[in-house]
Amino acid sequence: MPNITYVQALNEALREEMKVDPRIFLMGEDIGHHGGIFRVTKDLIDEFGVDRVRDTPISESSFVGLGIGAAMVGMRPVVELLFMDFALVAADQIVNQAAKLRYMSGGTVSIPMVVRAQQGGGRGNGAQHSQSFETWFAQVPGLIVVAPSTPADAKGLLKSSMRTGNPVIFIEHKLLYNTKGDVPEGDYSIPIGKAEIKRDGRDITIVSYSRTLLFALEAAETLAQKGIEAEVIDLRTIEPLDMPTILESIKGTGRLLVVHEAHNNCGLGAEIIARVYEQAPDSLIMPPRRLGAKHVPIPMAESLEDSVLPQTADIVNAVEAMF
Repeated sequence: MPNITYVQALNEALREEMKVDPRIFLMGEDIGHHGGIFRVTKDLIDEFGVDRVRDTPISESSFVGLGIGAAMVGMRPVVELLFMDFALVAADQIVNQAAKLRYMSGGTVSIPMVVRAQQGGGRGNGAQHSQSFETWFAQVPGLIVVAPSTPADAKGLLKSSMRTGNPVIFIEHKLLYNTKGDVPEGDYSIPIGKAEIKRDGRDITIVSYSRTLLFALEAAETLAQKGIEAEVIDLRTIEPLDMPTILESIKGTGRLLVVHEAHNNCGLGAEIIARVYEQAPDSLIMPPRRLGAKHVPIPMAESLEDSVLPQTADIVNAVEAMF
């Protein structure tokens, strides 16, 4: 099984799907000969040409709208946003058009479009280039929201996203691109809407995704040395949310901590905890907790950024406080 980077896994998924489905084409800023700012589309223009790997102007609303129109007439566009922060420029197209047209047309129009974007902090990119918007888009009916944490999941979920008939917001974290992992050879996909237990444990359930999933696994190893065995769940998909896997886990552990890089305020942690209280309150032996970014804009200075965003030590401290 090849050990490759997250970037290579995404590139493989795009290449393989473009080979078998001529309806797939790519759009975005500098994705052609430059290969994208994070090199996800490297060399694809040489293989598929400028008609299927299209550089766009710096006008997110325009090219996302173009992607929607192409999807309506049977194409399968994959649109890249340079930073997730810029999705707000295209918010009307994504929220009022892509997410609504299938419903408003009584199912006669589908939007098989993937919007790829990287998000998150950790690189000192400042308040306008470091935000996490997964919960924003999860609130919109009609959108699928995916956030893989490993190269294998990135490839398998991107393939599934390109094959579905609905609009997908596919979220990559900028600090995951160079991480490595084993990726199965040949064609494979991962079901959308299915979480995975990355580590078994009996004492507490830690739910996370994207980059903070790696922190959760690191924290679980530290906690194990202190006699606390944490079960770690990788959501992989934000919407639809796999609550059965979470509920089954807390039936065994009785404790729950949800960790994400997005701000705590009105974040996914609050939504998961609310659903647990609605669906299985008796499974908990103590109140659950959530750990997210502090309610301030993301700083540029490394020391300040680390203090705002959840780190491995923060997860360890939060778990120990629950015991």
